[in-house]
Amino acid sequence: MQPIATFSIVAYDPHSQEWGVAVQSKFLAAAAVVSWARTGAGAVATQAYANLTYGPRGLEMMAGGKPAQEAVEALVGEDDGRAARQVGVVDRAGRAAAYTGPECIAWAGHVVGEGFTCQGNILIPGTVEAMARRFEQARGGVGELADWLVEALAAGQEAGGDKRGRQSAGVLVVREGGGYGGNNDRYLDLRVDDDPTPILKLKGLVGLHHFYFGRVDADDLIPLESVASELQDLLRRTGHYEGPATGAFDAATRKALRALVDTENLEERWDGTGDTIDRRVVEFLRAKFA
Repeated sequence: MQPIATFSIVAYDPHSQEWGVAVQSKFLAAAAVVSWARTGAGAVATQAYANLTYGPRGLEMMAGGKPAQEAVEALVGEDDGRAARQVGVVDRAGRAAAYTGPECIAWAGHVVGEGFTCQGNILIPGTVEAMARRFEQARGGVGELADWLVEALAAGQEAGGDKRGRQSAGVLVVREGGGYGGNNDRYLDLRVDDDPTPILKLKGLVGLHHFYFGRVDADDLIPLESVASELQDLLRRTGHYEGPATGAFDAATRKALRALVDTENLEERWDGTGDTIDRRVVEFLRAKFA
């Protein structure tokens, strides 16, 4: 069995009630193995000679009320291969715990903080400490949990990261009703499975997620009439509008714009109603089609 040599962070944000995991590794599609999270339970990262049952079993234990430390003890206590395992967890109350087996390949270890834990193996020394510092600096500031988790990964890479290099990265964040359609908790699940600079790529994907699915800032709303003429020109170029350039945002222009918005998956930022539109939607369409 090949070891999942990696560094990861598991964390909880009490303000948004989000749990998340972020990971980087010299291992194909590491996030598909390492990252587990569920609202009302917590989050788990399982790595080194990873035991994938740690994810669902750990979440089930914590959903039943078992604290993080007890969940870790139960997982490794029942595992004959525990000496080569590494796991970090945060429970539903934000309590964190971690375990690094004595046979994990050096450097291997973890740092447990308030509401988070960083862990890794086959690392340049100082990697997980740098991750912990960056996360503590970032959380509560600009952005949200997904941003802070990726910032922590970036700090770990800057400090040395995986001795063997880079290949994949991922970030998973869950929040009650936070998934697409509102009937699931998978708010954000982004992965870079094979790339020479996976954390950089992952950061870009998080930015795209914020654009496509993030809340519209009221300060970014502009009158549709103010851009009607430009939109009509743009919609003629895309083939969605065949009417005259009136400069008025009439029913035909609205219908054409809604069709283009749907094509570009921007309906979360403009639903076709009202007299205003998110300026970021206009900027996106302008950049792509103008």
